[in-house]
Formats: sequence, structure tokens, C-alpha cells
Amino acid sequence: MIKKLIPLTAAVALLASLGSVQAQSSRDYISIVGSSTVYPFATVVAEQFGKSTANKTPKIESTGSGGGFKLFCAGVGVEHPDITNSSRAIKSSEIETCKTNGVAEIVEVKIGYDGIVLANSKKTDVMQLTLKDIFLALAKEVPDPKGGKTLVPNPYKTWKDVNPDLPDRKIEVLGPPPTSGTRDAFVELAMEGGGQMIDSIKAMKKEDEKRFTAVCHTIREDGHYVEAGENDNLIVQKLDANPDAVGIFGFSFLDQNTDKVQGAFVDSVQPTFEGIAEGKYPISRPLFFYVKKAHADVIPGMREYLSEFTSEKAWGPDGYLTDKGMIPMPEKERKKFAENVKNLTPIQ
Repeated sequence: MIKKLIPLTAAVALLASLGSVQAQSSRDYISIVGSSTVYPFATVVAEQFGKSTANKTPKIESTGSGGGFKLFCAGVGVEHPDITNSSRAIKSSEIETCKTNGVAEIVEVKIGYDGIVLANSKKTDVMQLTLKDIFLALAKEVPDPKGGKTLVPNPYKTWKDVNPDLPDRKIEVLGPPPTSGTRDAFVELAMEGGGQMIDSIKAMKKEDEKRFTAVCHTIREDGHYVEAGENDNLIVQKLDANPDAVGIFGFSFLDQNTDKVQGAFVDSVQPTFEGIAEGKYPISRPLFFYVKKAHADVIPGMREYLSEFTSEKAWGPDGYLTDKGMIPMPEKERKKFAENVKNLTPIQ
């Protein structure tokens, strides 16, 4: 009996909350939070939406993917955001948090692809890195350079220490904090990929996968990696001011700042639109936003905004988001997610 009462109570609370939204009409704009990487794409769509409809331009906050999910999953009603942007897929634990707080139906919308770049100032040479170089430069613990399988606190101070072919410059990397989807994707794609280029770390994955993940996902904390917040534009400015530093951010920010910064080659592949679209660039990932279905027909303009974002003129191969550096999905994927949006099909 108790089990039946819990969802009923949640449903009553949900209806009361939504009824309050409708009765008060206390928010007549769309509230969006989440990823700093998706932020510029969502902003362009929001501006287009604001110009082409009678609705107010949505309010968008760059909170990072993890921060966005915390806000999004906190509940239903005008005090909570309608949409959260993310540069990674939602975690099962976040879905459970949403459900616990009455956010029962979530619509997942993949919008395209992006690459994660390691960039530096155009005032210096382009870097030629491997995934192994990246791991050895940034992991908190690395195999002892003297030999053996023992892991030691990262001793490398310069890029040349990591690889004699690299510049004799201090390792100084400005990157995203743990709340960022870019950070999540970076450790999964670049750090794990680099770790597997080292025999003892690769063997660890088979012997003790939890240990492998901990080693690859733990960034050094001795000053060589600096958490630069969720403002990627600020990282670009800092790189311009400090030619010795390297920054980590999404390809779109590189694409929009080619007058100031340049992307490092990774495993001999340059971060370009074509390289990411063709799957050749090794550090690339999908981008998403998530919709609170309960808000879709309550908050003014929600369906129109979703329609704008998933239109061919926005996310198609010749769309205006492509001009901003987003890599479009293949036609089949675009049709699938456009249909999900139209029907507001929730994650199962």
C-alpha cells in the first residue's frame, strides 16, 4: 500500500506545482542552464527564437553540465529551469535524482558533435601532442620514470620532460572544473585514451577497472593544471596574454577565436570541422540538451524553441549552428531526435 501512495503523492505535488505555474503565470520566458560548451549554440537559437516569434528570448545561464543537472533535477515549477544543456549524456544517478524530486519525464535531445581541443596562443608554435603525452602531463599519478609498474606523484614539470620532442616550456594547462561536461569528456576520451598507451596502465584496466578509472580521471593538483571555471572565453583571453599556457575547451571556441589561438595536433590529427565530422580527431564527443516534459505545454514558447533548435536551418549541414562551429549529426540521427522532440518522447 505504501508503495502505491508514494507515486500518487508525487503526482499530486507535481499537479499542484504545475497548476501554480499556470495560475500565477509568474514566468513568461524559458529558463535554460547547463554546459558552457553548448551555451553559445543555445544562445544563437534563443536570439533567433526571440526575433522570429512573439515570445521572450530565453534566459540562459552557463553553469556547467553537472551544475545544470543539479538545478534541472531539483524539481518541477517556475522556480526550476525548463531545459539543461550538456556536453555529456545524463548519468543514471542524475535521472534517479530527477525522479526523486518529481521530474519524472525527461526528453533527451542530441544536437550535434564537438571536439575538445588543447590550444595555445598563435604567438608561439603549434603543439604536436599524443594522447600519451596528455596523460603523462596531466595525471596526478604516473608510472615511475625510473621504470617498473609503481605509480608515483607526477614528476614532470615541462613538456620536454614528458617527451623530448616537445617544447622546453612549463606545463601550465588552463582547464575546466569537475562540474564541467568538458572535463568529464576530456578525462574519458583523452586521459583514458592516453593511459591505455602505457602498458602497465592498460593492464590495470583488465586487472582492476576501478583503479584504472581513478588513475585516468584524477588530474594533478600541484599547480600545473589550473581550474579556469566555466567561462571558456576567459581561457582564450588568458592564452592570448600568456603564450606559454595551454587551454582546454570545445572546438567552437577555437573556431571563433582563430585570430588568437590555435589547436594542438593530437595523434597527428588537427582539430578541424572535417576531422571531427569524419571521426578522425580522437577527442570528440556528442552534445545534448534535456527538456522537462512537464513544462513543455506550460511555459510559453517551449515547443516553438524546441522546433527552432531542431530545424534544418539551425542544426542542418548548412544551418546557422554549423557556422558557429557545431558539427552536425548525420541526417538519420537528426530525423530521429527531431521526431523525439516533436512527440516529447521521454528517456525510457
